[in-house]
Amino acid sequence: MAETRRRHLAALAREVEARGLAWRFAGPGESLLAVYGPRTGRRLMVVATPAGEGWSYLWPDGGIADVADVAAAADELTRLLT
Repeated sequence: MAETRRRHLAALAREVEARGLAWRFAGPGESLLAVYGPRTGRRLMVVATPAGEGWSYLWPDGGIADVADVAAAADELTRLLT
C-alpha cells in the first residue's frame, strides 16, 4: 500500500510542478505531499488514500479528487495556492 500511495503522490507532484508549484514529500515514509505556491507562500498537505475500489487525493477544507484524474487535482491545487 505504501508503494501505491507514493506512486500516486509522485504523479501529483509532477503535475503541480508543471503548473509552477513547489512540493516535497513529508511525513513518515514520505506518506504526504507538501505543496506550496512559491509566490504566495500558501501551502497545504495532500494525502493519497484508498477509497472504495480506487484511490483519492485529500487535502484540508474538504478537498478531494480521484487519483485517476491527477490533472484535475493539480488544477484545483493550483487554483488554491496561487
